[in-house]
Amino acid sequence: MELVKAALAEALRLLRLQAPPNSLQDSGAVAATRDRYTHCHTLFLFLPGTSRGIRLIHCLPSSPAAPPGPPPPCSPALVSRGTQTEAEAEREASLGPSGLSNGPPAPQGGSEEPGGTQSEGGGSSSSGTGSPGPPGILRLTQPPQRADTPRRNSSSSSPSERPRQKLSRKAASSANLLLRSGSTESRGGKDPLSSPGGPGSRRSNYNLEGISVKMFLRGRPITMYIPSGIRSLEELPSGPPPETLSLDWVYGYRGRDSRSNLFVLRSGEVVYFIACVVVLYRPEGGPGGPGGGGQRHYRGHTDCVRCLAVHPDGVRVASGQTAGVDKDGKPLQPVVHVWDSETLLKLQEIGLGAFERGVGALAFSVADQGAFLCVVDDSNEHMLSVWDCSRGTKLAEIKSTNDSVLAVGFSPRDSSCIVTSGKSHVHFWNWSGGAGVPGNGTLTRKQGVFGKYKKPKFIPCFVFLPDGDILTGDSEGNILTWGRSLSDSRTPGRGGAKETYGIVAQAHAHEGSIFALCLRRDGTVLSGGGRDRRLVQWGPGLVALQEAEIPEHFGAVRAIAEGPGSQLLVGTTKNALLRGDLAQGFSPVIQGHTDELWGLCTHPFQNRFLTCGHDRQLCLWDGEGHALAWSIDLKETGLCADFHPSGAVVAVGLNTGRWLVLDTETREIVSDVTDGNEQLSVVRYSPDGLYLAIGSHDNMIYIYSVSSDGAKSNRFGRCVGHSSFITHLDWSKDGSFIMSNSGDYEILYWDVVGGCKLLRNRYDSRDREWATYTCVLGFHVYGVWPDGSDGTDINSLCRSHNERVVAVADDFCKVHLFQYPCARAKAPSLVYGGHGSHVTSVRFTHDDSHLISLGGKDASIFQWRVLGAGGAVPAPATPSRTPSLSPASSLDV
Repeated sequence: MELVKAALAEALRLLRLQAPPNSLQDSGAVAATRDRYTHCHTLFLFLPGTSRGIRLIHCLPSSPAAPPGPPPPCSPALVSRGTQTEAEAEREASLGPSGLSNGPPAPQGGSEEPGGTQSEGGGSSSSGTGSPGPPGILRLTQPPQRADTPRRNSSSSSPSERPRQKLSRKAASSANLLLRSGSTESRGGKDPLSSPGGPGSRRSNYNLEGISVKMFLRGRPITMYIPSGIRSLEELPSGPPPETLSLDWVYGYRGRDSRSNLFVLRSGEVVYFIACVVVLYRPEGGPGGPGGGGQRHYRGHTDCVRCLAVHPDGVRVASGQTAGVDKDGKPLQPVVHVWDSETLLKLQEIGLGAFERGVGALAFSVADQGAFLCVVDDSNEHMLSVWDCSRGTKLAEIKSTNDSVLAVGFSPRDSSCIVTSGKSHVHFWNWSGGAGVPGNGTLTRKQGVFGKYKKPKFIPCFVFLPDGDILTGDSEGNILTWGRSLSDSRTPGRGGAKETYGIVAQAHAHEGSIFALCLRRDGTVLSGGGRDRRLVQWGPGLVALQEAEIPEHFGAVRAIAEGPGSQLLVGTTKNALLRGDLAQGFSPVIQGHTDELWGLCTHPFQNRFLTCGHDRQLCLWDGEGHALAWSIDLKETGLCADFHPSGAVVAVGLNTGRWLVLDTETREIVSDVTDGNEQLSVVRYSPDGLYLAIGSHDNMIYIYSVSSDGAKSNRFGRCVGHSSFITHLDWSKDGSFIMSNSGDYEILYWDVVGGCKLLRNRYDSRDREWATYTCVLGFHVYGVWPDGSDGTDINSLCRSHNERVVAVADDFCKVHLFQYPCARAKAPSLVYGGHGSHVTSVRFTHDDSHLISLGGKDASIFQWRVLGAGGAVPAPATPSRTPSLSPASSLDV
């Protein structure tokens, strides 16, 4: 230490005595810096016997009357200490006076930026210019660029060298997300903290007060410049926003891969589910909706709901959810909720810790007024258990079968008889309650004997007849009638049983599988087919009485429920809920997407929005009528969309590099263009409608000039400079500039009107106003990022049109609401759950009255009502668990 102190003292003495003739002009620094600091040089001191050294940069003011500003870097409080190998020191020392340069000289007519060759987002610049800096700030000389540093214009490299997929998710990080140094007074003269950047980073992370802030994602520094109107970050709002969200409507129904998902309550409400929400829908009466319907929502679940059962009283409901993972990737256990449909209050939580993977099927007992609940989980053994509903205690449990179980039910005449069906089996269980003592009950099984009848691959559904017989629907299209009979030597029973269950009659009902059976109030039975999409009504003796066919675009019949009078409700495999009767036919009341959603945009002056996704459907929704206005088949996956400011056309980006422009009234394609062969991640019209920007995974932004009606477009130019795929972009309010983000966390700015030029001095863009704010990286929104983020945690972001709040869609199935600007680390937010998958996009409607959010793989669309600060009802608390989408069941049964 004494040697170090002596070396430092000698170095400072030499620096004060020397006055080199070369000024910063020789190193390409900006003119304002040249005026304030005329003599600057660097000195490396090596510690004896080691490869570690100290680098000092000393700048002398040009005159005693130099303008006020930050202290020169030679101040002891701002000396940057780091490590450097001898080889690196020799390389930098060999540069001579030009070693002070922060990058290669700028092209003629361009402006040099202090700070090395790093871009604001941490990527390297194709022009070789440095990251931006305000006049008068000298950044430390950067070490030579590593060979594996990604370069811009990487579209010329091989596809394997360019990022193609989303970075690995949820990697925990112990490094602070945001690091921002205060003034020298607040530091008390301490040395600045070392950067928590990636391996080999020797860059100091301090930023002078009022100039910039810096955050790190996956070890990459991201510098953001503070607007000139903000004197201190402490002046910015710090609490959660006064606005709140209330779930107004849920679009969609989970019929694609679930059963036991549609019932009618005593109140006349239809109950079904999608994602983590159980929806209570009233087809008639109440505000809004097709046919005057309205919705209520049970939101107590923390993972995707997979099945429902309604209590014999028609009020209580049991809903089972799947297992998931929390924010840190730890598994969470499935559970059954028993709740009151009138008050939406949870009455009992059953089976927490008792089930594996998820709840596959459940049913209330009938003969004893619903005192018991039977549950089958999704474990390998498909454990069958019986529970006391009032106490939540388990009365009996047994391993069911290694084959999948698709349905379970109590006999309406005898609660000791339980039936399960599924893959190649029908099982009849005898339950002895053990005098109600928990765990003392026993379950014994009898297999259904097919005898001379062909054993089907699946038996997805069954129903109890009033006379005690049981009807099953199978994958061969047959309805089988099962009854009890005495066993004999030809029909061996289990354990010497005196009775067995055999097939009494068979009727061929459908082409393909039978997905649903429903016993009507008049004693007739309805069956719903898969392949043939037919609904058939059967009388005594399985005589067909009447039938109807579901239109093909709605899919096959998944579930049937009887409404008031002759009205029927039918759930389909394409996530539609239909209402009607066999005589008049059926019309949709609820519709939804069937696969992962990504594209979302809202109409510029109507309460409408458009969605697209992996199901290749482009859908326009009426937010006031809560209905689908129209949909078309894109033939390809749609990933992004945006309305022209006139509202007359909409641009849609596809996963093949194609983008379409459609007339919103006629639905005709007025333009079909291809840019590259990689997927498009964002399309965005300028606020005046004169330009269209298209961000691609080939690292480029394509700019088109657009006609006044939006129908015609011509290539205007390309924005070339990102080193990874484009993720988000926004236009300035004057329609001349673009701010863009990329997959490697760059923040770049472009002068579009001036020829699609990259603005090398990003500091000059700090006061620019943006028409929209959807970029997830930027000074105004950096506070939305959580600690330890890996850069993929936030999928979408949207500022409200009144610029008061910002909504965020994250990878943990949550929607957040922050105050805007959100420029303070660890900013508090209001958090809303309900989605069962990563939330892919959020957008405010034109008047900020509603927020639309898209679930990814759960294919759900939530419409949230934005409640103002005055007298707003707080939104329900969000459970701490993180939902996840469970594996889909087979679609063939």
